[in-house]
Amino acid sequence: MTHDDRQRDHLTRFLIHRAGVRGVHVRLNETWREIREREAYPEAAMTLLGQAAAAAALFTGHTKVDGRLSVQMRSEGAIRTLFAECTAAGTLRGIVQLDEDATDVAPGLKALGPGGILAITIENAGPDGEPVRYQGLVPLEADRLDAAFEDYFRQSEQLPTRLLLAANADTAAGLMLQKLPGDEGDEDGWNRVGALFDTLGTPELLATDGIQLLHRLFHEDGVEPFVGKDLAFGCSCSRGRVESMLVAIGKDEARLAAQTGQAHVRCEFCGQSYAFTPDEIEQLFVTAEREMEAPGRVQ
Repeated sequence: MTHDDRQRDHLTRFLIHRAGVRGVHVRLNETWREIREREAYPEAAMTLLGQAAAAAALFTGHTKVDGRLSVQMRSEGAIRTLFAECTAAGTLRGIVQLDEDATDVAPGLKALGPGGILAITIENAGPDGEPVRYQGLVPLEADRLDAAFEDYFRQSEQLPTRLLLAANADTAAGLMLQKLPGDEGDEDGWNRVGALFDTLGTPELLATDGIQLLHRLFHEDGVEPFVGKDLAFGCSCSRGRVESMLVAIGKDEARLAAQTGQAHVRCEFCGQSYAFTPDEIEQLFVTAEREMEAPGRVQ
């Protein structure tokens, strides 16, 4: 394995045969830096966003996703919304929305106050091509994001699950273990693997590439990595989508947005800014009106 292989952003699925355990490992370097550098967040919010991005990628390796999977945390505290999304193709994006009066974010989820909610949403294509959404919710009762996700899987899937998430300024990473359903593995397998998992700290998770980490922890139980997938930053915004949005809000509102000389629309996820002059705004509606009239002329 080359140095570049070790550093690439990657998801690895694996089985620990003797113990009857499946798992997923994710490591994000450049992808995480691209997400983080698009907005200046307080350190605790940045750490949570990195952990959420790693979690979103982990879960696409755990469950069937042919569309997109998002994780979202909502609270009435300093962090109003934390959102990270990973697509089946392996592209990630994420944002944090802070309370407008927040000057800093304290570490730990309990600092966000009571009433917080954690959601996992999966959107796949339905039989008719229309998206089908599934969403699971769990109250935020743990102090760490990985422990909150453990609560989610314990309630939703009722299978023993272990998660460790970590993020710093350069890297975000995650490791997920889940006992296989049924009687696969030896009687003490889950406890044995759990004890090894407990020896793993966040510094080692951040510093070690996936294959090396899995071998170091689980080689005695026959860990088998599978072909995974590369991960990269990606956003679905485009100038065309913004043009459609401007047409949808109506001519008066669009003109008002450009009254100072240009209308600026900024994507919350990637930070990309789209600028439109008053003449370009007018042309959008001329084009839209022509498209609406076209069926009549054809007839």
